[in-house]
Amino acid sequence: MRVGSGDHRYEVAANWNLGIQGSNQEVAGVAVNSRDEVHVFTRSPHPVMVFDRSGTFLRTFGEGLFTTAHGIHIAPDDTVWTADSSGSTVRKFSPSGELLMTIGTQGVHSDTGINEAGDFRTITHGGAPFHWCTNVAVSPSGEFYVSDGYGNARVHHFAEDGSLIRSWGEPGAGPGQFRVPHSVFIDKRGLLYVTDRENNRVQVFTGDGTHVAEWDDVRRPNDIFITDDDLVFVAEMGMSTGMMPGLPVPTSESPPSRVTVRDINGRVLSAWGGDHSGDTDPCAPGNFFAAHGIWVDRHGSIYVGEVILGAGASGGYGAGLARLPVPCRPFQVFHPV
Repeated sequence: MRVGSGDHRYEVAANWNLGIQGSNQEVAGVAVNSRDEVHVFTRSPHPVMVFDRSGTFLRTFGEGLFTTAHGIHIAPDDTVWTADSSGSTVRKFSPSGELLMTIGTQGVHSDTGINEAGDFRTITHGGAPFHWCTNVAVSPSGEFYVSDGYGNARVHHFAEDGSLIRSWGEPGAGPGQFRVPHSVFIDKRGLLYVTDRENNRVQVFTGDGTHVAEWDDVRRPNDIFITDDDLVFVAEMGMSTGMMPGLPVPTSESPPSRVTVRDINGRVLSAWGGDHSGDTDPCAPGNFFAAHGIWVDRHGSIYVGEVILGAGASGGYGAGLARLPVPCRPFQVFHPV
């Protein structure tokens, strides 16, 4: 089966047999290193599962460390970085899985005024690192940025040693304001792209936090990846899942989750998901229930992780997320054609 359009068409790969253990089969994120090793970030007893690009299992790491696996990023030096949302921690691992650094204190959240229910709409001010952080991106120099996320409305910029350089952002919809900054990515020019999910946009900043641009033709973007040739891939949650109480109740007409391929200015070049395929079944190959994490390897293959259980408000995420009547696969791979 093929998806996409024009110069950006992809073959849906056969389902990988991930062998995720435990009751939670969700894949929160995915990242690929320079050796084509695919790191699948799960909400299972074996959080980071590593496969070769054909789907052969290699190893796991991170056992016992995470409260809610959320975002994963592989730096230019192949170190592995993770964001634990409800744990409010960012961790750095060696390529083999040795824990090298932890930023934040497990389960300790900064003050942002958010209510006990974890409703992002009640955040009154931007806070210190972290309150339910969501993802991390590392620059070639070793500095890194964290989107902070479900219980905060900020981006934090750190030095290589983990010391905080600056933070910016506050709740709202203006330039440099956020409603659930859900992921962050650095392009080859050093520009920072933040998926501002509940504002239905991607914001673009310089490395010091200066607002440059925004794209608003997105459906609650969860994650973003940019290739060296300036192709942008966005995992979009859509409007049919994951709505907080008080937001519009999804209907059969609500735009579903999708993946878009864009140019560096945000123009859509290709897209797939339920309303693009004509098949509204979110579990059908090439469709999505809730596309959550995305990465593109050096061969142009796309890896998409999905959250499929709707596990309540864990980490401030997913309150009101409907459960599927049947299990849906949590991971898809698409190869260019």
